[in-house]
Parts: sequence; C-alpha cells; structure tokens
Amino acid sequence: MNEGIWYAVGAYATWGFLPVYWKWLRHVPAPQLLSHRILWSFLCLFAVVMMTGRLNGFRKAIAVPRILHKYFLAAVLIGVNWLTYVWAVNAGFIVETSLGYFINPLLSVLMGVIFLRERLRAWQWVPVGLAALGIAYLTVSYGSLPWIALTLAFTWALYGLVKKTAPLGSLDGLTVETGILLVPVLIYLIYCDRSGQGAFLHSGSLSDALLVGAGLTTAVPLFLFASAVRRIPLTQVGILQYIAPTLQFLLGVLLYKEPFTTAQFVGFGLVWSALIVFGVESFVTHRAQPVTTAE
Repeated sequence: MNEGIWYAVGAYATWGFLPVYWKWLRHVPAPQLLSHRILWSFLCLFAVVMMTGRLNGFRKAIAVPRILHKYFLAAVLIGVNWLTYVWAVNAGFIVETSLGYFINPLLSVLMGVIFLRERLRAWQWVPVGLAALGIAYLTVSYGSLPWIALTLAFTWALYGLVKKTAPLGSLDGLTVETGILLVPVLIYLIYCDRSGQGAFLHSGSLSDALLVGAGLTTAVPLFLFASAVRRIPLTQVGILQYIAPTLQFLLGVLLYKEPFTTAQFVGFGLVWSALIVFGVESFVTHRAQPVTTAE
C-alpha cells in the first residue's frame, strides 16, 4: 500500500481519537484548554520551523501586511473551531461534533460555488440538497439548529477557503496563525493563574503533561496530512477524511454512551446518503475522464 495512504490514515485516525485526549482534560475549562493548545502548538511548530532552516523565509513572509491580514482571519476561524470542539467534546456532544465534520466537505463544495465561482455538475446538487434536508430535519426534531455541528462545519469550511488562497505552506501558515493568537492567550493564562483559576501546575503532573502534549496532538497529524497530500491524489484524501468523523461518532455512541435517537438517525442518515451520492458521483466522473499522456 502507498505510504501516502498510511500517512493519511494516521492523520485522520489521530483526529478521530482526539475526543479521548480532551476527555482526559475535562477538568480544565475549555478556554484554558484552547489557550494551552495554541501556546504549545506554537512552540512546537516554531521549533520545527527553526530546525528545518525556514526561519529567514518565515520572517520575510510575516513582514508583509497583506499576508498577516489573511492569516489573522484564519487564526480567528481556527480559534473558534478549536474552542467549540473542545467545549463540545467535554460537554457530551461528541456525536454532534462528528456531524459537523461529516457535512463539512459538502459545505466546502458549496462555498467554492459561492465564493470561487466554481460550478457544480448536475448530480452534485443532489448531495447538497440531501445534506440540507438532513440539517432541516434535525433542526425540527431538536427544536433548534444543531449549532455545534454548524459552527464546526462553517468555521472549518471558511478556514479552508482562506487557506486555499494563502501563500504559505501548512507548517508556516499554522505557525503564523498560532503566533497571532499567542499574545491574547498568554495574557489570559496569566490572568487565570493570578486569580487562582489556572489549571497548569495546579492539577497534577499528568494534567500538566497532557496540556503540554496538546501541542504535539496538533502538530503530528498536521505533518502526517501534509506528507499524505504530497504522495496520493486528492480524491483518495477526500475519501479517507471520513475516518475522523466516523471514529468520533463511534466514540460518542459506543464509548461515552451519548444518546442517539431515532430522529438523529434519520437526520444523520440523510447526511450519510448525501456523502455516498457525492462519493459515487465523483468516482464515476473521475473514471470517465480521458487519460492524458505525455507527448
């Protein structure tokens, strides 16, 4: 099997099992947990930038205001996404977080149509409609919008849209994003510590190690993903990405015993049907394209 597939599986499996990691830190308030994830991620990523000899290029890139403005928006989006995710996991909404990442690919396609003037093939509108129907059904059955899923899906899709036109690679880009958030995060953590609410160095050595390790849990799957996309087609990456929400869903239902009602089954079923139609249509279209050969 192509090693790129193993890299992709490793990345998505890591993201899929992340709820277990955050559950170990359920005693830490979500804003502090997010702050430590940003802090230690930045230190880990910046160390890699230095060790790989990219520091000079990195400095030149962040000296350009246009680049910083774009990454400021990306930083805000990833910050909201991470905060929503860690709060939802520890509040007992893992199943709904998985829904957000199931609908994200279809939402990304729709944003491509809206913002990048991309055109959908006729059959691609079917899964978009099915997903919308699933969200509408869940809204009616819940009595309110599934806001956790929609927040995760929209922030991640918008983040992907910003990154699509961003000039830096994934490593440098995420380093800039976490660096932009670093100052407010440090101010907040110092405030928490001074007010006696800080978890770091006050909740035991295991808790401290897990908080520091939040940097690695962010950086490692990112590196695996970056390695995968250089080795295998994006169509394969697109299929493998469903590993993460599938694992999250199974963890929520089987391990953490979150409720999964008949109404949720119908709503999720519509979204899953949308993904199947989307995958089959993409596969058939790809197979039907003529193979070009070098002259």
